[in-house]
Amino acid sequence: MKLVRYRYRAGFLAVAAVLILVATGCKMKLNEHGNTKVVLTTGFDRDEVFRIDKTSCRLPEVMVYLTNMKNQYEQALGSQIWQTSYEGETLEGNVKETVLARIARIKAMNLLAEKYEISLSDEELGNAAKAAKQYYESLNDRERELLDVDEKGICTMYEEYALAKKVYEYLIADINPEISDDEARTITVQHILIKTYSMNEAGERVPYPEEAKKEAYRKAQEALRKAQEGEDFTALITEYNEDSNSSYSFGKGTMDAAFEDAAFNLGTDEISDIVETEHGYHIIKCISTFDRDETDRNKVKIVEQRRKEVFNEEYSGFVEGLTRSLNEQLWDTVGFIDDAEVTTSSFFEVYQEIFG
Repeated sequence: MKLVRYRYRAGFLAVAAVLILVATGCKMKLNEHGNTKVVLTTGFDRDEVFRIDKTSCRLPEVMVYLTNMKNQYEQALGSQIWQTSYEGETLEGNVKETVLARIARIKAMNLLAEKYEISLSDEELGNAAKAAKQYYESLNDRERELLDVDEKGICTMYEEYALAKKVYEYLIADINPEISDDEARTITVQHILIKTYSMNEAGERVPYPEEAKKEAYRKAQEALRKAQEGEDFTALITEYNEDSNSSYSFGKGTMDAAFEDAAFNLGTDEISDIVETEHGYHIIKCISTFDRDETDRNKVKIVEQRRKEVFNEEYSGFVEGLTRSLNEQLWDTVGFIDDAEVTTSSFFEVYQEIFG
């Protein structure tokens, strides 16, 4: 299980997206970064999924993204992954909403490009054409039919994807904050977890009843006593730990608050008292209070996070002024293509190969 403070849904792909379109009757809502605007969802073209101001998204674009993500999942995790659900939400539904948010973000960033007069160079346009040719030629006849795409449409998708990335790079170009060792300090710990919850058939977390929770605490006390008496902590992990991981390396602001606070107050080889989180009862042993390599890597992550914050501030202000509408009737019909001949998964790989 993950102990990070901002956890992803189990098995779900998380894509950072500021602009998320949610249909509610005849109006659209932005997420917490934007404001609600009421617009009529009428007058769409047959294959028009949504509009953002003067730009729109067509069904073939959605199907390319959705199909590639579906097949990437299946290659990594197997086709049975679609039986997964979390708190009543299916993985397929989550991937579908992720695709909507991702494309909406790209469309909005292409509008933002006009504000800053950013455009693709001849070389970049050539790369988009090259990528489109390579990807389109990788599709079999059945995939071309069901995705309803041609090479020109694929090229436009690559151009918009490349321009969105160029806008992001432009807006963060001058953001290079100095990060101290203390701010980026990464520690390594081992831990023992005694859970205080179980999982039901739907994959939902069910807290232990009071008696079971008391028994879990008793086990944690027993493990702590043995650790304090000098028993080998690794052996105690084998005997007691109910987490799939026994060690973590992390920096500040990434773990459950109680776990993190206890861990950062330990010296090397020190053992914590029992620490309670939503996962259960933890006993933590500090292995290293400072990891040079991990700290340097964490500095890079922090800098990137600061850049994203600066970008999101500019981006959020821009999208607040945009009119957006979703073709609910069409969107409700969108789903995975269930066809053994449709296996394409290289759309994003081709982009990385050509653009680097």
